[in-house]
Amino acid sequence: MHEELENFERNHVWDLVEPPPNCHPIGTKWVLKDKQGENGMVVPRKEGIDYEETFAPVARLEAIRILLAFPASKGFKLQQMDVKSAFLNGFIEEEVFVRQPPGFESARFPDRVYKLRKALYGLKQALRAWYARLKSFLLNCRFVMGSVDKTLFLLSRGGDTLVVQIYVDDEQ
Repeated sequence: MHEELENFERNHVWDLVEPPPNCHPIGTKWVLKDKQGENGMVVPRKEGIDYEETFAPVARLEAIRILLAFPASKGFKLQQMDVKSAFLNGFIEEEVFVRQPPGFESARFPDRVYKLRKALYGLKQALRAWYARLKSFLLNCRFVMGSVDKTLFLLSRGGDTLVVQIYVDDEQ
């Protein structure tokens, strides 16, 4: 939990502020999930703050199959990467206030709330905000977004093509 809060500080996710008049901050809670690894054994818990159930759209299964089959048939390189704390990188437009996490309230300012600068896990805007920032970055780098699958981006230079397929694993 300390590591997660340090991520919030490092990513400038929020500011501790006096609650404005008529402020109705969203409550926070720690969500601890057991996840199974490839061998079926439980891997160490991942921690995060959640407000309610969320849904994260992912690349279509057909697109992932094509993405895997094409380089395999041509002998091309295929690489995968994970964006740690991805949702903490999405900027939100709305003014959102959250209560201090249970057990981690400020001793000096216990009545203050956090004003969000960026999205948090479980916030309905989180996926949209992260995707908008990533999409903007890729388009600024001259990638072209797929016309059918909006999670597919292509960059061609000379005879080379770089394909980026976005897959969101909403399990923090």
